[in-house]
Amino acid sequence: MAYLPNGANFKRGKILWELGLHIAGNPDTPYGGNRDMMVVVGTGSGEVFKPWLKLSTGSAILAHAVARGEVTAAFVNPSAMLTQAYRGVGLFHQPLDLRIIANYPSMDRFVIGLKKSLGFTSLHDVKKARYPLKISLREDPTHSTLVLIDQMLAHHGMSLAEIKSWGGSVHPIGGPGDKRRIAGIREGSLDMILDEGISVWIDEALANGFVPLDLDGAAIAHLAALGWRSGMLDHGRFGHLPAGHNCIDFSGWPLYCSASLPDATAHEICAAFGARHDEMPWEAGTHEGIGQIGVETDATPMDVPLHAGAERWYREQGHL
Repeated sequence: MAYLPNGANFKRGKILWELGLHIAGNPDTPYGGNRDMMVVVGTGSGEVFKPWLKLSTGSAILAHAVARGEVTAAFVNPSAMLTQAYRGVGLFHQPLDLRIIANYPSMDRFVIGLKKSLGFTSLHDVKKARYPLKISLREDPTHSTLVLIDQMLAHHGMSLAEIKSWGGSVHPIGGPGDKRRIAGIREGSLDMILDEGISVWIDEALANGFVPLDLDGAAIAHLAALGWRSGMLDHGRFGHLPAGHNCIDFSGWPLYCSASLPDATAHEICAAFGARHDEMPWEAGTHEGIGQIGVETDATPMDVPLHAGAERWYREQGHL
């Protein structure tokens, strides 16, 4: 398919897309601000625009709007957040009837990076010592890592607020490779880093006296019940990192919808993935072809069923 469909209307649409990317991508816009985008397909031939498809990015709790049909489909990062919504656990108090249309392959881990000189070997040690940690984490209040952090700390009988009460502090950053974090690592002004996106900060941390902190079996089991899978660092693209370290998997960006979405619509979205495959910004070293987005792989964990219309498309294409 042509990069840009024929017709002046699609040129105008492409211009609007580029304008939206530029405005939403303003680096001065704080996380939690106007950084998300929705692509709406419909008809503007009358006095009122009549939407047909609404495809969006956004926080995990946007799942409520998807379940209600207010948004046709949305991306979420990582897959575990969709699992929580589907099961009605953790951040969600009741199950939402959701399905996967496609899962963008993204391989990542959530790591607890701790300054080795502190001598702690577990979060239980931190709790017992009531140590005033200086912690680097995301500033976006809706970020999925903060959900995991709250759930992880609660299992160990503490919270960020409690750590602050011991004299600790939180040092918020934007993206995982934020210059404030890198400076803190190099200057020694941070004790702990709690984040995903490890490819842009873990090497710097390891080179400056940080080590990955293991979670014990009880913590892994607790988080698994909430939809979080465990993952190893000595795997694939993380093979250069400390062998045997067990952390939390933060892989997959599922595009999901309500189970009630018409089969034909889900099928058409999958067909669009196939037709526009070569124009999409796939993650280097992770994407293995169009069939991967509809099957379980290390980079596309699927603990939520495929939508029936999407499943039909993948079967027709020979991917299932």
